Amino acid sequence: MKDYTIRRGVDYWVYESEPLTFYAKYTQYGSGCDWLIRVSMMSRKYCRVIRRYNSSHTCTRAIISQDHSKLDSNTITEAVKPLVEADPLIKVKSVIAEVQSKFNYTVSYQKVWLAKQKSVKKIFGGWEASYKALPIWFEAMCHKEPSAVVHFETMPAYQGDDLVTDIRVLHRVF
Repeated sequence: MKDYTIRRGVDYWVYESEPLTFYAKYTQYGSGCDWLIRVSMMSRKYCRVIRRYNSSHTCTRAIISQDHSKLDSNTITEAVKPLVEADPLIKVKSVIAEVQSKFNYTVSYQKVWLAKQKSVKKIFGGWEASYKALPIWFEAMCHKEPSAVVHFETMPAYQGDDLVTDIRVLHRVF
């Protein structure tokens, strides 16, 4: 529903919510626009179905916005996940262009940067998981090439001037 309302420029608020159904109205409901929708969850099919919809949203907003209140970094994360999966080094400006073409809104660099970071984490895992996997990769490399020798060094971790106990930081790999 978020994608639908963002693409059509509808900013809504949920005025009633139940475990399987919610009702939403246009934020300017009653001021010349009577757009509303009721969406229910189908329990057997695990999908949402529009049960009531009183025509397309046709009014225009008085203020032209460069952003939409429902277009948050989580929505952008899901929208750009295939792009990031195909090219994890994709530039943020390219992601901004994709979001603009998909939703017809220009979003801030910061919001898109955050969404890209969330996509990378969802696809590849966080830095902590990657760091913990290094010894396994080193062992696999030595197993594949028996003459290979891997030596890695760590150093203590600091937060400001304070030593953080039980945490080591990768220093170098030979």
